[in-house]
Amino acid sequence: MQTYLVGGAVRDKLLGLGVKDRDWVVVGATPEDMLQRGFKQVGADFPVFLHPDTGEEYALARTERKQGRGYHGFSVYSAPDVSLEDDLRRRDLTINAMAETENGDLVDPFNGHADLEQKKLRHVSEAFAEDPLRILRTARFAARLQPLGFSICRETMALMREMVASGELGDLVPERVWQEIQRALHEQAPGVFFDVLRELDALKVLIPELVDELGFRQGLSALQCIHRKQGSTAQHYAALLSGVPEPDAIARAKAMKSPNDCRDLTHLVCLFMARLNDASPEARLTPERAMELLDKADFWRRPDRFGVLLGTLACTLQDERAHVVQQLELAARRAQSVTPHPFLQRGIHGKALGEAIQNERLARITEALNSHE
Repeated sequence: MQTYLVGGAVRDKLLGLGVKDRDWVVVGATPEDMLQRGFKQVGADFPVFLHPDTGEEYALARTERKQGRGYHGFSVYSAPDVSLEDDLRRRDLTINAMAETENGDLVDPFNGHADLEQKKLRHVSEAFAEDPLRILRTARFAARLQPLGFSICRETMALMREMVASGELGDLVPERVWQEIQRALHEQAPGVFFDVLRELDALKVLIPELVDELGFRQGLSALQCIHRKQGSTAQHYAALLSGVPEPDAIARAKAMKSPNDCRDLTHLVCLFMARLNDASPEARLTPERAMELLDKADFWRRPDRFGVLLGTLACTLQDERAHVVQQLELAARRAQSVTPHPFLQRGIHGKALGEAIQNERLARITEALNSHE
């Protein structure tokens, strides 16, 4: 029974990066061996165990064989006769197919260290083509490592184009696609992820709404802006789709099964983009339009979300319209100061109370916008 540190921990250690998670492969053991040593089994599809003290994952060495289409079309074989090299061979990229012995010696049967030095992302073997999810994972690694000078090698790009052409990307379940996109949105250079997918013609399958050149460039520009501001996942996603018509953006968010906060913010960003872009850049925001937009955003009940919306619009609107965000913020601040108490004290109730509050909000917005000119 031999234990090896594998995958990302080895890669990041060689790159001089901080190692967040450590994964281990165990060769020459059975599930019973692991249980006898106090490990807790957690893997349903293949034997993965948690260390009794550290809680780190230890997986028995295994091989995989393609049996069907999509991400789940694999049979897994795990037994004491599976070697470390057999296990590493099933991995996606050579830089992720290295291991380290308990003594700290590097095990590198697929020349991952050389690819690290040459800053290349290269597939381990032709078995890479058996799993279409690896297209997204490779694009995501490109987004993570491009700032360090890494790029995808020509042979791997060619293989991924063949995979896209085979149609298997369409067999991926939305949840797995979303998981990779969500991670990619927070990588070092998230725009690289979508650039790679576009170059592979994978966007036509995964997010066809971004095939349009103008919408794609608008989305990437806004995404980069939000990323610099360390925005939330919802802000990243809404920025990405900010150049897409609102009905299409919402349909894509639902089809991808993105979380509700991502759908809601995407809806508002695209809606506001359409409303604010239909006027000339120099046009001032009228009090009536400001009131309408505050109502659309449900500002009165969800002021915090409105702040997130404004932060996103600051990245999605073009520079000549940036003043509109400031005007909306001012209008919201002044309108929010209106409370029902003075009207209740004057005996105003029911429908009349709602109308009085609305009229006072509009008056304060008008005063604020006029003084802001």
